[in-house]
Amino acid sequence: MPHHALEILLTRLLTTDELHHATRTWPLAANHDATRLVALIGARTPGRAAHRLRRRLQTVGLPIDVITTPYPDANGQILLSAAFSPATQSVLENAARRAGQKPERFIEAALHRALAEHASQETDGLDKAVRQLLAHTTPAYLLSAVGHALTRLPEGPTP
Repeated sequence: MPHHALEILLTRLLTTDELHHATRTWPLAANHDATRLVALIGARTPGRAAHRLRRRLQTVGLPIDVITTPYPDANGQILLSAAFSPATQSVLENAARRAGQKPERFIEAALHRALAEHASQETDGLDKAVRQLLAHTTPAYLLSAVGHALTRLPEGPTP
């Protein structure tokens, strides 16, 4: 049976006692402030692994926000497993039923639309910024300045 790495994002940082209790339930690795955990779970699929992990950790009472795969699969997809309150679940199920979809597909489509809209807004914003810069310089100078800036970027992405 394959094993799947899963990341657990928490709604708050864990106390030392909570983390110790959780690691006795399942082997977990915590980040520096105990707001994110990583586990290795044996299951046929990442979805089943997330389900198994959530079921096991619910008994501990961890403040789980989302369980996700930390890396994309062969299709470039990541798993995002979120548990909703019964009221939220009911609203989602009703909206999915009206759209003629399963709740999982309804949420997936909504997430894809939101991500596409965000990407479009980012592109539009960058286009506007470049046009403003080009109003004050030539394309050659702008390209040179961008190349210069890119060679001096820090290692990680900037917020």
